[in-house]
Amino acid sequence: MRQGARRRETKYFYLFISPWLIGAAIFTLYPILYSLYISFTEYNITSPPKWVGLQNYTKMFQDDLFWRGVKTTVLFTIFSVPLQLLLSLFLALLVNQKIPFKRFFRTAIYFPSMISGVAMSLVWLWVFNSKIGMFNWALGLLGIDGPKWLEDSNWALASMVIMTMWSAGAGMVIFLAGLQGVPPILYEAAKIDGVTRWQSLWRITLPMISPVVLFQLIMGIIDSFQVFTQAFVMTKGGPHYATQFYVYYLWQNGFKFFKMGYASAMAWLLLIVIMLMTFLIMRVSRKLVHYEGGGGV
Repeated sequence: MRQGARRRETKYFYLFISPWLIGAAIFTLYPILYSLYISFTEYNITSPPKWVGLQNYTKMFQDDLFWRGVKTTVLFTIFSVPLQLLLSLFLALLVNQKIPFKRFFRTAIYFPSMISGVAMSLVWLWVFNSKIGMFNWALGLLGIDGPKWLEDSNWALASMVIMTMWSAGAGMVIFLAGLQGVPPILYEAAKIDGVTRWQSLWRITLPMISPVVLFQLIMGIIDSFQVFTQAFVMTKGGPHYATQFYVYYLWQNGFKFFKMGYASAMAWLLLIVIMLMTFLIMRVSRKLVHYEGGGGV
């Protein structure tokens, strides 16, 4: 009788989740597998796909714009991810203190990260405007002639890095949750032993929130590899390809030049790189990340 009831429950379970399974198969699994097939073809939407094997993948390594996109994305990742991690952690440490109106400050810092990418890009277009922008206006008060920012190929990528600081509030909230999970008894014991605040930060706080740091690092790298909106709205990949990010070039191939096979190959290569990067970071972090249970990654 028990087995009959279990079978009945299993049958109803699959019956109730079948709409989701069908939807996931049609709208998620099928497009993913089809894009893998398309990556081995020459396809311009108007004509049927033509099988070309690994041609799209080998072509990438001979494409100068592909390598420019890789270089721009890697440089952006190297500078933006650590800066955003440090700023998010610094803000979390500040608002975790016993200060007046700390709930207001937490909300105010987090609020900008809720703004959509397009709206944020439009705001920063004004901020970086070389004539009427806020940055150059502030620099002018100090007697400094500000750069042209997005109009200058030497400053355009740096401007994008500065812009990422705007969304540090989202990381702050995650770090704040990690900080509040650190047992207060550890700080009390350290205080009795005469440990300074700086030593407590390095010997207690950072080891205890190291899983959160790892999570933020991985998510930050994944996000930085997929920068698109800022380049599309603000610079169109310029000036002189200074902000030609990998995903922006992928979009150009797919939806501007209608090279769907080449764009699909670029997308799958990006997926493989992200998976490898995540795997390597997880492997390297085994001895660096502390878990309360004592287990590894």
